[in-house]
Amino acid sequence: MGTQGGMRVGIVVFDAVELLDMAGPYEVFTTAARVQARSDAPGTPALFSVLTLARDAAPVRARAGLRLQPDHGLQDHPPLDVAIVPGGVVDAELDRPDLSTWVAGQARTARILASVCTGALLLAQAGVLDGLEATTHWEDLDALRTLRPAVQVRDGVRWVDQGRIVTSAGIAAGIAMSLHLAARLHSRDLALRTARQMEFDWEPTP
Repeated sequence: MGTQGGMRVGIVVFDAVELLDMAGPYEVFTTAARVQARSDAPGTPALFSVLTLARDAAPVRARAGLRLQPDHGLQDHPPLDVAIVPGGVVDAELDRPDLSTWVAGQARTARILASVCTGALLLAQAGVLDGLEATTHWEDLDALRTLRPAVQVRDGVRWVDQGRIVTSAGIAAGIAMSLHLAARLHSRDLALRTARQMEFDWEPTP
């Protein structure tokens, strides 16, 4: 599905998104592509290409105020191998059916749909976590239980891998989950080399 043999990763951004929730995965996948390129033959397509997606082409402001310019809108991006929904202050997004529709669509078409922190609430709102184990930031576990009682909420783990759906706890846990996804999509060796490049102390178990 990805560009010329590579895998395409799309990360959603919205007003009040937690910056590191989206930037952490962005750095993991772009760094993994750079690290892998060192051992690839010249001209080999990048292993991962990373896009940012928003409701439309207008800039959004992260929770801490940084202005972000998305690459594509939710309706005009290329097909994704991995779709990532970060967290932040998601109250407004929970009330927007277009995002729920998009999330549900990615659950059907992407190889992996993942969330960071309160992004799990957006996955739950779309109905894609029903009957699955999932996690989120420790402060929001009860909110996830209340929002969607059919979700089997797990505490005390950095990420929960349910195959096509993967959720993670808060902020730094999104980096750990993304390294896990890099291991799944390519190799544990690449994930370890990427973590070393980032000087991130990664444990392969959640």
